[in-house]
Amino acid sequence: MKDLVWNKTLSVEVDEIDEDHRRLVDLFNILNHAVADGDPADYQEAVLEELICCTVWHFRHEERLMLKYAYEEFEEHKTEHRNLIESAKELQQKFLQTDRRIANKDFEFLEHWLTEHILVADMKLGAYLAEVM
Repeated sequence: MKDLVWNKTLSVEVDEIDEDHRRLVDLFNILNHAVADGDPADYQEAVLEELICCTVWHFRHEERLMLKYAYEEFEEHKTEHRNLIESAKELQQKFLQTDRRIANKDFEFLEHWLTEHILVADMKLGAYLAEVM
């Protein structure tokens, strides 16, 4: 699996959100390398847990900004966050309950999950925040 590369395409033009996204991309890549390098399952588990925890924190950060600046699509965006976290936790449970390996299809899911959310929902939020902040 290839690394995700941060570039302007992923920028929502709001520095504090972009910083969060860069961190999530970094964690995705750390996990990717841990699996590719055959690092111990406990280490992979720790990185996956950190990725999920950072994602939860980031989503709360975005939700706080949406509330502060009266984002009209708050409920829809929050629902998407909730669904994404549930999916990530299901992946984590699968990892813990099976052979403690992350399959290529799971990485594809994580990559799609991360980039699709940024490129669609967060771009709309970024455009809104850029106007009102």
